[in-house]
Amino acid sequence: MKSKKGLDTRIRAYIDDLFSNVGETQQLLDLKEELAINIRERTEDYILRGLDEDRALREAIISMGDLGELVDDMRKLAQDTAEPSVHSTKTYISAAGIVIGALLVLFGIFVPAMLYLMEDSSSIDVTGSAIFIVPGGALLIYSVLTRETSKRYAMKPLRAALYGISTGVLLFGFFATAVTHFAVEEAFVPVATLMVFFLPGFGVLLFLLLTETSRRKPAGN
Repeated sequence: MKSKKGLDTRIRAYIDDLFSNVGETQQLLDLKEELAINIRERTEDYILRGLDEDRALREAIISMGDLGELVDDMRKLAQDTAEPSVHSTKTYISAAGIVIGALLVLFGIFVPAMLYLMEDSSSIDVTGSAIFIVPGGALLIYSVLTRETSKRYAMKPLRAALYGISTGVLLFGFFATAVTHFAVEEAFVPVATLMVFFLPGFGVLLFLLLTETSRRKPAGN
């Protein structure tokens, strides 16, 4: 009994190591159980033929043939099982970002328009309330680029974040220019403000565009 228990432990260890990089699924658990029974029966058969346990276990494993293809099938099955839920989560997150970003942009448009129509609102109040366009635009760009569709892979989060940041910097440059135009008398200040924010934002955006690669999905996906 003790020897049989030790043999089962060794067989389980071999099978677990064989599928160590494969995601856990019910199909994998069933396959492991089936393999364990098969290897144990073959090992016991070799022992009855006069081989010691170590040699019998080695021969049993060899007699199973190459299990690499079986491992690949289980790995693919695990990925196919996991991908729908992952993609679904990413889709919901990007959709929420698009909605929030669009609402912020619209809010940044409607509030200045409302204040502009109010007689007691100053020019600074009107332009200042447009600040919501900046984070809204950045979030909208990031969410659109990280949204995966049937014809296009989602952009990597870091690269999409750089697109969002560069867009936000550009928008903030225009916002700050409009505010300083009404806040100060010197004409060069708005131009200098625009230059400070526009140049780095445009530089990052241009770099991203020049290093862009196609992310289209192959036909049939």
